[in-house]
Amino acid sequence: MASTGARARRPGSNRFLPPDPRVEGPYRFTPQLALRIGILGAVALVAFGILFFRLWALQVLSGPQYLQAALDNQVRSVRLEAQRGEILDRNGFPLVATVPGTAVQLWPSDLPKTYSAEVVEVRSLSQVLKVPMGQIWAGIKERKNDPVTPFVVRESVSRDAPILYLIEHAEQFPGVQVVNTYLRSYPQGTLAAQLLGYVSEVSPAQLKQLQRKGYQPGDKIGQGGLEATYDSYLRGRPGLAQLRVDSLGRPRSQLVVKRDPGPGESIRTTIDVKLQRVAQQSILYGIDLAQKNHHWAANAGAIVAMNPNDGSVLAMASYPSYNPAVYTGRVTTRRLAGYGLTPSTAEAHSYPSLNRAISGLYPAGSTFKPVTALAALQTHLISPSTVLECTGSYTVYKSDGTVAQVFHNVDPGVFEAMTLPTAIGASCDTWFYQVGYDFYKAPPSMGHPLQAWAARFGIGHKTGLDVGPENAGLLPTPEWRHRAFTAKTDPQNWQVDRLWKPGDSIQLAIGQKDLLVTPLQMARFYALIANGGKLVKPHMVQDVQEGDRVVHRFTAPAPISVGLDPTNLAVVQDGLYQATHASYGTSQRVFGNYPVAIAGKTGTAQKIISMPGYTGEQDQSWWCGYGPYNSTEPPSLVVCALIENGGFGADAAAPAALKVFQQFFKEQGNTGG
Repeated sequence: MASTGARARRPGSNRFLPPDPRVEGPYRFTPQLALRIGILGAVALVAFGILFFRLWALQVLSGPQYLQAALDNQVRSVRLEAQRGEILDRNGFPLVATVPGTAVQLWPSDLPKTYSAEVVEVRSLSQVLKVPMGQIWAGIKERKNDPVTPFVVRESVSRDAPILYLIEHAEQFPGVQVVNTYLRSYPQGTLAAQLLGYVSEVSPAQLKQLQRKGYQPGDKIGQGGLEATYDSYLRGRPGLAQLRVDSLGRPRSQLVVKRDPGPGESIRTTIDVKLQRVAQQSILYGIDLAQKNHHWAANAGAIVAMNPNDGSVLAMASYPSYNPAVYTGRVTTRRLAGYGLTPSTAEAHSYPSLNRAISGLYPAGSTFKPVTALAALQTHLISPSTVLECTGSYTVYKSDGTVAQVFHNVDPGVFEAMTLPTAIGASCDTWFYQVGYDFYKAPPSMGHPLQAWAARFGIGHKTGLDVGPENAGLLPTPEWRHRAFTAKTDPQNWQVDRLWKPGDSIQLAIGQKDLLVTPLQMARFYALIANGGKLVKPHMVQDVQEGDRVVHRFTAPAPISVGLDPTNLAVVQDGLYQATHASYGTSQRVFGNYPVAIAGKTGTAQKIISMPGYTGEQDQSWWCGYGPYNSTEPPSLVVCALIENGGFGADAAAPAALKVFQQFFKEQGNTGG
C-alpha cells in the first residue's frame, strides 16, 4: 500500500515555477487605454454629428434651393435642321429654292402634368395659332412613344403676330418653343408641280424604313417627284446643339452648338424652264381649241419634250396642276381640298396631283401605227413596196363565208391603193386593219410578232425615268386575256372574253381596244424613230452641285439598238414626214408651213370616260413627232402631246405641240430646215 501511494505522488509537483519571459502576460484594462478609447469615441461622435447636421441642412433647409437648381439645369439636345438644297433647271434657274422661316414646336414631355391644365394650354395654343385642336392632339398622340421629340404645330415665313405673342407670353405655354427653320419656295409657281414633289415631316411608316439611314422623328423628307428621288442629296446633314432649360422647358441658357448642320446639295435637272412654261401653256391652248370645236369634255392633258439622242427630258407638263407652295408653312386640309389634293376633292378637280405624262394611261390611237408598220416590215409580213387598198371599211369573214365583223375607216368614201408611207401620212385605218389581220393569222411558230416588237420599242414597260411613280401601261396579248378574264373576274362571259379574236389584233394595229400607254412611252418610241432605231432611257437630272462646283455627275446610259433594218426605218420616217407635209397629211395644215421640217403623226383614240353627269366614249387627241427632219443636223427634239377628250389629233394636240417646237427652235436660233 505504501509503495502505491508513493507512486501516485509526483516528485516536485507543489514546487513554484518562475514565469517564462517569452510569454506575454494576461490583457489588462489600464487607465491609459481607457483614456485613448474615450478620446477616439468623442472624435467619432463629433464627426457623425457634423455629418448628420450637414445632411439635415442640405435636405431640410437647402433642399428646395438645390431642387430648383437641378430643375434649372436640365440639358436638352436639339436637332438643328439643315438648309435643303435647291432644284435648278438645266441653265441654273431655280425651280425650288429655300427661304428662312419660323416654326412653333411643342415638346409633349413639357406639357402640364394634369389633364385639365394640358387641355387649357392646347386650347389656348389652338386659338393663338389658328390651328385646330384636333391637329395638335394628333401630334401629341403621334409622339406618345417619343415624348421628348417635338413636333411642328405651325410654320411661317415670318414672325407674325401670333408667333410674337407666344414669344412674349412664353411662361403661359410650357413646352412651346419658337425656332428658326427653312421653308421651300417655288419661284415658278405651278410650273412642273408634279415633277418637283413637296417636303413634309417623315411619317411613322417612312421612319420604319429610313431610320437605319439616319432619319429621325421630326425630320423633313421629300414626298414624291424630284424631292423624294433625290432626297439623300437635297436634305443635308442635321446639326446638334444643347440647351439648358427649366422644368417648364423654358430656355435658361444660350444654345450651344455641338455640331454645325451641313447644307444640302443642289440638283441641276435637264428641264428647260422656258420650254416647260410653254409646254404647260400649250396644254391650255389645246384644251381651248378642243372646246371651241365642241369637245366640251376636254379638261386635261400632258406634253413631253425630249432630246431623242440621249433621253434628257426638256419639258414634262401635266394639267391640271397646283401650286406646291400649298405644302409650305401651315398645311391644312381645307387648303389642300381647295386645290383638289385630298381624296374627297381630287376627282372634282380632275386629279391635279397626277402626272399624266408618266402615270396617265390612254389608248395610243394612230400614233401607234408606226409600231405596227415597223413590226410588219421586220417580220416580212409586208415590204417597203407593199401596196394595199385603203377603203371605207374592212370586213372579216367567218370560215363559212358569213360576216364576222366590219371595221370602219374615218373616211367612209375612200377607195385608193396606197403604199406604206402614204398610209401613214393619210392615217388610213383599213390599210392597217389588213396588216393587223395578217398578224392574227401568223403561224404559232412566230409567236406574237406585233407585241414582241412593240415590247422591244418600250411599249408595256416602264421607261426607267428617275422620277416616279411611273405606270407601265398595258400591251395586250393572248396570255394576258387568259389571266385577266376568269370565272372570278368575269363570271358571265369569261369563257368567251378570254379568247384572243381577230378583232383584238385588228384594233391593236391602230392602237385601240385594250392597249394603254403613257405620253412618255410614246415620246420614247418616236425618239427611237428619230435617232435611227435606238431606245433611250429618259432622265431628268444632270448633276449634283455644291455652290457652283459639280460634285457628282449623272451619265445617261448609252441608247440601245433594237435591231431595225435602216431601210424599214426610212420608210416609216418618210410616212411621218408625209403626215405633216403631204397634201393628204393629217397634220399638214399645222406643220406644212412651219420653216423647220417636222415629222410626226396624229392620233385620235376612243376611250370610255366617266364624268359628273356623263359616261360615254370620247376621243383622245394625240400628236407625236420630231424635228428637224432630213437636216444636216440630227433631230434634236421629240414632242408628244395629249389632250384628254380633245377630239381629232390635228385639232387640239398638233397645234399644242407646234407651240413647243416654236419655243425650242427660237431659242436654238434655228429657223430653217
